[in-house]
Amino acid sequence: MSEAAQKRRRVFSGVDCSGSVPVEYKFSHARGGNRHLVVVFANRHAPGGYGWADGQLEDLRSNILWVRDTVDGGNTYHLCRGMDFSLEQSVAGLLSRVMNALALSPDQVTVFGTSEGGSAALFFGLKYGFRNIVAGTPQFRIGTRVRESNPEAARVMMGEPTDQSVHILDSVLPDLVGSGANPSANIYVLTSPRDAQYQQQVEPFLGHFQGRENFNFVYNESPHITDAGKVTRHNLPALMGLLNLLVDGIAPRIGMVRNGFEQPKRDTSAIDTYLTQTSQVRGDSFPKPVVHTPASGERVPANTVRFTGTAVGAVRVSFWEDGKYRGTAPVAPDGTWIWERTDPWPKGKHVIRLFAADANNYQTKRSEVTFTAAEHVYVATPEYEPAPQPAMPAQHLALTVTAPAAHQQVPGPAVGFAGYAPGAVRVDFHEGGAALGACEVRPDGSWMWEPGWPWNDGDHYVEAIAVDAVGNVSPWAAVPFTKLGAYPVPAQGVYFNSAY
Repeated sequence: MSEAAQKRRRVFSGVDCSGSVPVEYKFSHARGGNRHLVVVFANRHAPGGYGWADGQLEDLRSNILWVRDTVDGGNTYHLCRGMDFSLEQSVAGLLSRVMNALALSPDQVTVFGTSEGGSAALFFGLKYGFRNIVAGTPQFRIGTRVRESNPEAARVMMGEPTDQSVHILDSVLPDLVGSGANPSANIYVLTSPRDAQYQQQVEPFLGHFQGRENFNFVYNESPHITDAGKVTRHNLPALMGLLNLLVDGIAPRIGMVRNGFEQPKRDTSAIDTYLTQTSQVRGDSFPKPVVHTPASGERVPANTVRFTGTAVGAVRVSFWEDGKYRGTAPVAPDGTWIWERTDPWPKGKHVIRLFAADANNYQTKRSEVTFTAAEHVYVATPEYEPAPQPAMPAQHLALTVTAPAAHQQVPGPAVGFAGYAPGAVRVDFHEGGAALGACEVRPDGSWMWEPGWPWNDGDHYVEAIAVDAVGNVSPWAAVPFTKLGAYPVPAQGVYFNSAY
């Protein structure tokens, strides 16, 4: 296993339905028994509705709870739906249950977010008494912001926006900050005058923080910052350092503080039970998706890869590769689905993991399909175009490679290939999904191919396929071999079969 794979955190997905609004979350256990929780609130542009969930927090030692912010297809600042603030109470309930399962107090929690997530971090941190609050480019006039630039959020949060509903949402955060709630909180606000929202959304409200014990204002005037998103990215190293200090119980300020909080052998049964009970993956509820195409191990032209299959009881199917999101397909009422990428796939082998989700976003267990994106469609080419003839059933082609032998160590620099393909007119060669070349098949079914270039030292995995005059193809034949360092070789290449 690679060092990167060993380092990767295990992440659990779940849905907490204890409140009136189901809240989706992801959770990762602390390293080394760390006794702290970092809560991450998502922003509008977070992939999949989860903020900072693509590895940026990999090195944090604390427990991490990511809270998803997508309700009815829109962003909500984790506050309300149709001006009903029971969504806020459901989110607060999730935080409380996770803290209780970890046996943590609000003094052992850091809430963190940027943009919309920064607003949520300030709101929940102040209202519910969490010790540390880190907010990047927060927005204070929430109602005005969503009405002017985020219509989907406005629709979900307010229904049909009115002056009254906009005023209520504009007042939520300024009123809370100005009330002096949670006066001992360690607050860190990151912003920049180059953020287009700074003058309307941040600057007018800075006076509300006067008199707080530990309010820290990071004001970055770098010319490299051109929008709100770059404020946080520009300060990323310092931000990660700050979060790690807070996790260790060190708030950057004058005075002595206690740090450490490690209990490596602490009982985790309570949080494990909670994660199991609220797991988003419900394998027993409905079956995982079935993939019809491509077939497992199939070679497919890179620009025409089409996934089809069934997912009974689901509304969508989600596709992932190497832990990265690739796309989503809707499921028809009869359970069928189709998905194609708009761009060609990179040539080579791909392992796609997919799961189905129902209307409540509960997920199935994962299915997996492996295919190779190749360069060409195997059809008859002009030089092998057959004369018109009556339709005949497709014949079975067989391809045999006699040289090099499988896993043979071959001296170089040249390496030749030979074998048999009765009934074929040519043999094509690929490596890693890219075409290497082709050779003709003799009337007796034998063939021989000399690439004409020196091979790099090391292992190679060449694949060959035979094609007949009407475009029928044989199964792929693997030719794994190892090219050794420089050795004297015959002028016509190296062969290991006496027939040639």
